[in-house]
Amino acid sequence: MLEDKNQERTSLEKLGEFGLIDHLTKNFEIKQKSTFKSIGDDAAVFDHKEKTVLTTDLLIEGVHFDLSYMPLKHLGYKAVMVNLSDVYAMNATATQITVSLAVSNRFPLEALEELYAGIALAAKVFNVDLIGGDTTSSTSGMLISITAIGEAKEEEITYRDGAKPNDLLVVSGDLGAAYMGLQVLDREKEVFKVNPNNQPDLSPYSYIVERQLKPEARKDIVQLLKDLEVQPTAMIDISDGLSSEILHLCKNSKVGCNLFEEKIPLDPTVISACEEFNVDSTMVALSGGEDYELLFTISQNDFDKIKGNPSLTVIGHMTDESEGAHLVTRGNTKIELTAQGWNSFNSDN
Repeated sequence: MLEDKNQERTSLEKLGEFGLIDHLTKNFEIKQKSTFKSIGDDAAVFDHKEKTVLTTDLLIEGVHFDLSYMPLKHLGYKAVMVNLSDVYAMNATATQITVSLAVSNRFPLEALEELYAGIALAAKVFNVDLIGGDTTSSTSGMLISITAIGEAKEEEITYRDGAKPNDLLVVSGDLGAAYMGLQVLDREKEVFKVNPNNQPDLSPYSYIVERQLKPEARKDIVQLLKDLEVQPTAMIDISDGLSSEILHLCKNSKVGCNLFEEKIPLDPTVISACEEFNVDSTMVALSGGEDYELLFTISQNDFDKIKGNPSLTVIGHMTDESEGAHLVTRGNTKIELTAQGWNSFNSDN
């Protein structure tokens, strides 16, 4: 967490806007056949044979990320993941991204090179092309806006409004790790403020810290469902907490839901961290957010296709809208689900 004060610093003014873009993007390779024209003209051109999906997110320093413990390379990678996750939540394939950046004069060229190294790694691993963007100055830290573009066959695109009563509610991976990783990082930041010579030992928390700093969008789940010949009826990614996302599906599909507490997948490191911080693991899964797992519904007829798959967990089922959305506790008590996930407009964040 200590910053090296002797790092070489190159002022951004030396390059200018277009020189900066050229410098930061010179090593990006074009891999997608659908990318017809990328960086270097007034607009990019791409040619999708199927339906095009598009999503965008804005990340703001001090609101969405804290550079006191978020390495810039990790930030670049995570910023791409946030957007690709939304593409995969449409049951689509991500193909291109654009990156726009606003930075204050406290950031030298070397810092932006680190950021773009993370973006480049994400683009390489997930096979997407960087095809454009913008850079400008900021009076208050760093702002990152990424747009992700993807494609899918019309009949395979999955919206939030297709769930039916009796559909099974399924989630990929495990939940709550990113939130608990954030708690660890925030705690160590406060310790560091008191004693800057203290270097934290994060090794016992490596899984949950990585889930916070370097999440992985679930491209593999989209391919898995295709391989299993399972067409989700509705889908969303978990960015704001499980309860919020379930309620989005319920609202859009006009259905209710029973979520079973005992079925919520939790990694053992999340459970132990919750005990250490004296927080309830179920509430962390419901409200923590930033897991970037996929939450979706399937017909009961497809249950045998996913049964026993280690990447997928059936956590509940959809009901008639009149029944509402509930958490069924381990004690078999029904509690109404409420959206308590992360809200960027909440002054308490």
